[in-house]
Amino acid sequence: IRYYEREGILPRADRTGGNYRDYSPEHLAALTFIRRARELGFGMEQVRALLDLSDGADKPCEEVDLMVEAQLAEVDRKIADLTRLREELSRMLRSCQAERIGECRVVESLSGRR
Repeated sequence: IRYYEREGILPRADRTGGNYRDYSPEHLAALTFIRRARELGFGMEQVRALLDLSDGADKPCEEVDLMVEAQLAEVDRKIADLTRLREELSRMLRSCQAERIGECRVVESLSGRR
């Protein structure tokens, strides 16, 4: 929470007489929004922009849609990268039937001696 306050994404909470932070329902709503956006992979600048956009309830949501489309494309790219990584690791594992490291195709592949 303090990080978000320092970054200016979350307004600083008021303090009680005992110097404790006093979070309002608006703080809780913003924190819920931030947490969900971060879970969906949005970076801090994107979260900041989404929060700013969320304040304009009567504005068109085209900009939000564009941000979500960009994030979806990034997720698809990561999935493709992970799929390639999985295939390569599976191939390496299938290629190794050795009983000793000196004959291990995985170690050979990792060292570039294929």
